[in-house]
Order: sequence, then C-alpha cells, then structure tokens
Amino acid sequence: MANLRDIKRRIVSVQSTQKITSAMKMVAAAKLRRAQEAIENARPYATRMRSTLEEVSKGSLDEGHPLLDVHDERKSLELIVITSDRGLAGAFNSAVLKEADALLAEREGEFEKGGLTLLGKKAGEYFSRRRPSQINHSAPIDGDVDYPQAADVARELARRYASGDLDEVVLIFSEFVSTMTQKPVRAQLLPFTPPEAEEGAESEDVGGYEIEPDPEALLKALVPKAVEIEVFRALLENQAGEHAARMTAMEAATKNTEELIEKLTLEYNRARQAAITGELVEIVTGAQALE
Repeated sequence: MANLRDIKRRIVSVQSTQKITSAMKMVAAAKLRRAQEAIENARPYATRMRSTLEEVSKGSLDEGHPLLDVHDERKSLELIVITSDRGLAGAFNSAVLKEADALLAEREGEFEKGGLTLLGKKAGEYFSRRRPSQINHSAPIDGDVDYPQAADVARELARRYASGDLDEVVLIFSEFVSTMTQKPVRAQLLPFTPPEAEEGAESEDVGGYEIEPDPEALLKALVPKAVEIEVFRALLENQAGEHAARMTAMEAATKNTEELIEKLTLEYNRARQAAITGELVEIVTGAQALE
C-alpha cells in the first residue's frame, strides 16, 4: 500500500505542475499578442527612419555626423546583449548568450578591449560569472519594455562613441520571426550606417527637396533618434520572442505532464490491481487452510 500512496502522491504533484504550466502558457499567449502588435507597429517606423537617413546622408554634405563616422583605430568594442529577466522559455536566452560569446571570441584579436552593456537579468547573471571585469552596465528589463530605458542606453553609448571611447557597438538580441521561431541576431548599432539603396530600386533624390534649416541640422536631429529607435526595436523584438518561446515551452511542458499523468495512472491501476489480487489470493488461501 505504501507503493500505491507514493504513486498517488506523484500523480497529485504532477497535476499541480500541469495547472501551473497551463496557466503560464495562457499568460504568455496573452502577453504575446500585445508584444507582437507592438513590434509590428515599430518595424515600419524604424525602417522608414533608416531610409530617410539614407536619402539625406547621400547628398553632398560638407559635414556628416559623429555617429556616422567610421573610426580608423579599432580599440574598443561594446556589445549590447539583450535577454529576458525570467527563465522557463526553453533555449531562448541561452541562444543569445552563445551568440554573444561567439562574437567576443571572433573579435578578440581585432579590438584591444571589449565591454558589455547587459539588458535583462539572465544576461547579467551569466556574464557576472564569466566576464565581470568587462561589464559596463547591467540592468533588468523590469516588466514591459519602455522607450525611456532604450533611449538612456542609446544616449550613453552614443556619447561614448562620439567622444572616441568606443569604436564599434553591436546589438545582440533575439529576433521575433514567428510564434515557433526566434533567432539570435547581430546588428551593428554604431557607427550608424543607413541602408544602401538596393540595385534597381527607385530612390528619391534628396536634391529635389528643400531641407530646412539644412541637411546637417536634420542629420543632427535624426541620427541620435534613429540609434534610440534601433535599441528600442531590439528590446521589442526580444520581448515578443520571449513570450513566444515561453508559450511554446509551457505548451510542451503541459503535454509532457499529460503523458506522465497517464503513465502514472496506468502504473497506479496496475499496482492497485496487483494489491487486490494479492488480497484475494490471501483470502482464498486462508479459506482453504481452514477446510
């Protein structure tokens, strides 16, 4: 009977886990809908911002912008690594962290030093054990992504780049592709490079526009804003990917608990049947002994 009690206790425990994973799946699904809508709204804005900068910067300008300048010396590389604050999302965070490690290993001989700006508790926990001396900034996401957090990070890195303290800044985050697919990506943030016009694509000529007060002033206003938008977009991509990964992981966990409950129930019934059969055998044996 002790065996029966143990099996019954395990069934109850797995059923409790199933309730938790099922609830987490529903919460992640609800958050995913909002996060997916946010990133789908942000993508066209970021794309148009880059194309506008491409149109303006391709004109003949006497002066560009310090965030567009490529530094000849390659002394300092800064990585912005974005993860989630919480786990239970499958390989979502580990894929981004592996990508960051791979990039640091690849560029180790190219730069004299490498720094880390970490957004998300998982990134902070990971690199605080492996590269604590390289961490320049580490902060949690603290709930839903907001623009001020992205803008603060972008402004500080832009300031350091313009002053010559940094020579390149790279974003590493998880891009939301679909509910089932999130992929770690690398994106150069600084020097900020507007996209080149595709071959054969129609491109508007900035010379046909009257820019007031002048192109240099427009670049001065748009480039820092574009850098902030890129960081904000990366945070939104990562947020949508996190909720999708967690929903998928919790769905798989719920299915696993269903299979385990079914297996344990079958084991319980077999043990119960064996116990009843043993009791019947004892009764029959006892009755035969009395005859």
